[in-house]
Amino acid sequence: MKIYRHTGNIKAGLFILGITLIIALLTYTQSLVTDLRNDNRQIVRLYAEIIANVVHDDNDANLDFVFENIITKVKFPLIQTDVNHIPQMWKNLPESVNTKTDRIGFMNAMDKLNPSIPLVYRDSSVGEIIFGYLHYGDSSIVQKLQYWTYIEIAAITLFIFLGFTGFTFIRNYEKRHIWVGMARETAHQLGTPVSALMGWVDWLKEHPEKTKEIIPEMEADLMRLEQIGRRFSKMGSKPNMEEFDLSERVERVVNYLMKRMPTLGEKVELINDIQPGISIQANGSLLAWSIENIIRNGIDAIEKKDGWVSVSLRKEKDEIKIQIQDNGKGIPKKDWRNVFRPGFSTKQTGWGLGLSLSSRIVEEIHSGKLQVIESSPENGTVIEIRL
Repeated sequence: MKIYRHTGNIKAGLFILGITLIIALLTYTQSLVTDLRNDNRQIVRLYAEIIANVVHDDNDANLDFVFENIITKVKFPLIQTDVNHIPQMWKNLPESVNTKTDRIGFMNAMDKLNPSIPLVYRDSSVGEIIFGYLHYGDSSIVQKLQYWTYIEIAAITLFIFLGFTGFTFIRNYEKRHIWVGMARETAHQLGTPVSALMGWVDWLKEHPEKTKEIIPEMEADLMRLEQIGRRFSKMGSKPNMEEFDLSERVERVVNYLMKRMPTLGEKVELINDIQPGISIQANGSLLAWSIENIIRNGIDAIEKKDGWVSVSLRKEKDEIKIQIQDNGKGIPKKDWRNVFRPGFSTKQTGWGLGLSLSSRIVEEIHSGKLQVIESSPENGTVIEIRL
């Protein structure tokens, strides 16, 4: 049940990550907007001082020069008003703002974001006199930055939604696929001993006098059925490790399949290249299962009449190597890793569980390594187990 808790943790992690990204994005964007507004305010203050310095002239030439040649360089909306806040001059206003009422409304909206700056005339005899105000708004960069923030928030929200939806869909698909695949794998595992038992029964009907010869083979198939049940039960729990003769166990698998080769399809030769006397601390039932799955995949890959599968077992120093080689159709190099993924299969009727189960048994349970060593359409495939 731990996997479901992990699923909930992944969803919670996605949600927290999304909220964190949104908060960080809003905070950073607001910081940039504040900095830009402060820069604009410093610029407007400078313009206000320039205007105040030239306003004492009798004619408006200097004031017009300042407004036409300096203030027009700004990139944000700007309105100069008198002491009653009646617009006198303006620049960079939207095209839709073209009447006095529109300008006053737009000016009031700007004042909510940026307080107006008074135009102050300073004279030693009369002191300070306010003769107008400068009202300014946000530049196009600030507006675009704010719009882009909302676009990014929408993108993050969409990403999280798609992540939730995609994760749920994939998980449900995998569950359905695994249930069907496990049913097919169970049928596949049961197929050989059941078919063999049916064959023995027919043989006994035709040759009742050979009962003693057939009983050991039937007992072997019955033991096989019992072993299959133990294999599936051990996949869901921590398996017991014990010392046993690996050479004898692998040879038993090869001999069992060799005698029942006609039940597997085309007649394929199994080549026994097993070094005797190799012992190991492992779970014999599961390890034999993984080797059998690889042999079966090799048999299924053979499309020739003179097909063969070779099983080699060697011990080199502290490492045990098991190589299963066939002369089948091979595996494309881009799929050498994919063949061990659950659900992936190069066969049209395959469910991609045989080799994935072998990978789990070898790598996760026994801390070994399972990999494709070489493969080609001409020479077949070599799969190696290292323990």
